[in-house]
Amino acid sequence: MIHSKEIRVIDEDKNQIGILPVSEALSLAKEKGLDLVEIAPQASPPVCRIMDYGKYLYELHKKAQEARKHQKQIQVKEIKFRPKISIHDYNFKVRHVQRFLEEGNKVKITVMLRGREKSKPELADKILKRVLEDVKDLGQQDGNVRIQPWAVSTFLSALKTGGKDAKTKNAPRSEKEVQSNSEEKSPSQ
Repeated sequence: MIHSKEIRVIDEDKNQIGILPVSEALSLAKEKGLDLVEIAPQASPPVCRIMDYGKYLYELHKKAQEARKHQKQIQVKEIKFRPKISIHDYNFKVRHVQRFLEEGNKVKITVMLRGREKSKPELADKILKRVLEDVKDLGQQDGNVRIQPWAVSTFLSALKTGGKDAKTKNAPRSEKEVQSNSEEKSPSQ
């Protein structure tokens, strides 16, 4: 579907053939058993290449897949609190929030309300403010607080992104360190 009368043609070895009429370029491509693919339609004249179109699509797909592989995927993690949460449970969940933010993920903080708690959303707001205060060095509020009849929630995003690499999480240990661990375990047998 080339709309121009004349095109700049490049052969399968990426050598420039020259400016040809479309019909002549198509016949040249059919002689070689390949396709004529327009690769730069905005150029003047448009640039077309003689190539295997299926192979070209495969290469484009592989390049896109490779680019996606090197991108960091940011996940949204959710932590749920209750207005009458115990101190231990609160600290445990805040540590999870801190770990998620350190990894570069977004965190959704939800304070669940049940029964008579629904008539007092300020209890949930108090918990949210406390969590925000406890993780202010790692993350910040992203967007507004969302109030629903059964819950109050907000999102936190990490101040610095990048996350931990798999290599740093599971760093290889030195041979001496591995041997010292095995020596400690052997006398107890």
